[in-house]
Amino acid sequence: MRALEFSPNYRGRISHMSRRSSQIHDLLVVGGGVNGCGIARDAVGRGLSVILCEKGDLGGATSSSSTKLFHGGLRYLEYYKFRLVREALVEREILLNAMPHISWPLRFVLPIQKGMRPSWLLRLGLFLYDSLGGRKLLPGTRHLDLSRDAAGQPLNVRYKRAFEYSDCWVDDSRLVVLNARSASDLGADVMVRTRLVDAERLGDKWMATLEDSQTNERFIVSARCIVNAAGPWVADVIEKNLRIESPAGVRLVRGSHIVVPSLFDHDKAYIFQNLDGRIIFAIPYEDEFTLIGTTDVDHPDLNEKPVCSDQEAEYLCETVSKYFDAPVSVSDIVWRYSGVRPLYDDGAASASSATRDYVINFSDDAGCAPLLNVFGGKITTYRRLAETVLKRLYPLFPAMGSPWTAEARLPGGMIPVEQVGSLIARFQRAYPFMHENMVRRMVRTYGTDTTNVLGNARSEIQLGTHFGATLYEAEVRWLIEREWALTAEDVLWRRTKLGLHLSDTEKQGLADWIHAYLSERPSVSNMVA
Repeated sequence: MRALEFSPNYRGRISHMSRRSSQIHDLLVVGGGVNGCGIARDAVGRGLSVILCEKGDLGGATSSSSTKLFHGGLRYLEYYKFRLVREALVEREILLNAMPHISWPLRFVLPIQKGMRPSWLLRLGLFLYDSLGGRKLLPGTRHLDLSRDAAGQPLNVRYKRAFEYSDCWVDDSRLVVLNARSASDLGADVMVRTRLVDAERLGDKWMATLEDSQTNERFIVSARCIVNAAGPWVADVIEKNLRIESPAGVRLVRGSHIVVPSLFDHDKAYIFQNLDGRIIFAIPYEDEFTLIGTTDVDHPDLNEKPVCSDQEAEYLCETVSKYFDAPVSVSDIVWRYSGVRPLYDDGAASASSATRDYVINFSDDAGCAPLLNVFGGKITTYRRLAETVLKRLYPLFPAMGSPWTAEARLPGGMIPVEQVGSLIARFQRAYPFMHENMVRRMVRTYGTDTTNVLGNARSEIQLGTHFGATLYEAEVRWLIEREWALTAEDVLWRRTKLGLHLSDTEKQGLADWIHAYLSERPSVSNMVA
């Protein structure tokens, strides 16, 4: 048996089946979004034994439905959230260094609009934005004459001036997977499609029942502490699975986005003000498209799948149409997606003004197994959130190691930020049979792991079955073996965004291939035997 050829998902099942009755883990992390995976990675890197369970796919909900930015949140300055903004601004460059293949600097153009926030207020806000985070890598704010700058060409001629400032783009769903990979490489048991059924305190430890959604097998794991990072389901886990009264409320807010064919041909993004006080981004996306978002709509029912409603889509189209010379209509939309943000319920009057800060609730009554719950948070501060969680857990695990993730790179990110272009050129020379666009996509997806994904292929045929666009069998095998992908949706919409480029027939072909490939795998029982 060649065990290393099986995905971490399968390896995880073997390990938890063999150890479930004998080992007491330090942490059981519930939730495979960015917060849960970040916490698991940080904890196992400090020497703690960690199990992470995720009822669906990694990053399958909120963490793959963001606007895909590492940003401070310029508009949060209006609500005097200076600590939140500063923390996020500091994190931008830490994260950029850690994952230069899936995150990169992006310049944002903010047109000055009469009747909106005045120019002096925008200038003051951007001065604070440039100053709060100790910016080193990213260029500062500058004024633009839209009649002369290329950024003004797609805009309505009534917009004469703008400010331009820096933030960072990030592939959110890959961020989650790479944190999970790092955690798994360091020794964590990462169990996808495995839900927490219930958990009971037995003195100073938890006995938790987990269920594999593919086999319906139930098994018991024990842990000294549960970390509940279930995102929108954080209160559900407390009240339904742990049968404890929730110490805090969660405000569920739906954020929707639309994707349309490219509205401009440069690499800058736009941030537009709207009369309702919200701002809307228009961001270059996947070479051929523009990503537009987001909305803030209360979404109180978790049983209702979040979808971008027609009303939200029309709102986004109408808002950007006020700025672009060519109007955008609902008929232009090629894809729409929506996610539920689990915001800490601070009693704000509107969804837009509800805090994006995180709140850590830690219950460690003497003689009882502790429970730590994570409420709220935003993708930019996931690493700092993980550090905060581990700091709170230090009295429980005083022998744990020191903070380490600020200087550590994620898998594939073993290059300086400024050398990503050189890496693309190097792989173009190493794989001359591949089109430049495919090489760039591979590097922007896998970074220095591109060699491991492509292997020793020296021709297109050696990459295996071609599923469409730039997707070949070699990549799909890697995603199954190393990144927990089990469905075509996992591959096309979370591990990559090639769902935008494949036809329906090609998508079905991929789904059929994955089903056949997984059907040929030995069963778990055979592997254990």
